Amino acid sequence: MLPPSIFDGLESNALPNLVRRRELLTFGAAAGLAAIAAPAWAQTLDIWEPRRAVLDNLHTGERFSEVYYANGSYLPDALAEATRVMRDWRTGDEHFIDPSLFDALHAIGGKLETAQPFQVISGYRSPRTNAMLRSRSSGVAEHSQHTIGKAIDVRLEGVELSRLRDAAVALGAGGVGYYPVSNFVHVDTGRVRQWRGA
Repeated sequence: MLPPSIFDGLESNALPNLVRRRELLTFGAAAGLAAIAAPAWAQTLDIWEPRRAVLDNLHTGERFSEVYYANGSYLPDALAEATRVMRDWRTGDEHFIDPSLFDALHAIGGKLETAQPFQVISGYRSPRTNAMLRSRSSGVAEHSQHTIGKAIDVRLEGVELSRLRDAAVALGAGGVGYYPVSNFVHVDTGRVRQWRGA
């Protein structure tokens, strides 16, 4: 006989809510750790100023425009929603996104003095998607920051791509890849480096 479960006696339609609550708690714990371990460049941000991310996923048509950080802490519900918008659009897989990545976009938008949404070309990539893309192009890293929720490929309507690149490089938050032919800038929160792609 199986031991009693916390799910015993619950209606089946209550299970998704419990799973969602567990996901939000996980996001909250990870976000709390991210706030404690903020990188040096992010420590220049005003800890009491609300931070908003505005993302437009070009593949799904979904948009995220919410405050994800307020009163000195990250907001788990908002981070969960941003993660959903940044999911691997090919497979539907989601992965926790490093909150510092949203901080980098927030800071870049401030440097450029624009409230335009970041047009998302690629957010999270599942290992399967990354392997498929790598098989088609030598420009895709085997251990891409996209596969660990630390990278985004973006552009901003009305902002020259070179200005977007320069603002990202000046921030010094991590890697910056400039892809003028493909019309996007890669931003990640890995080690600081820069490169030019196609």
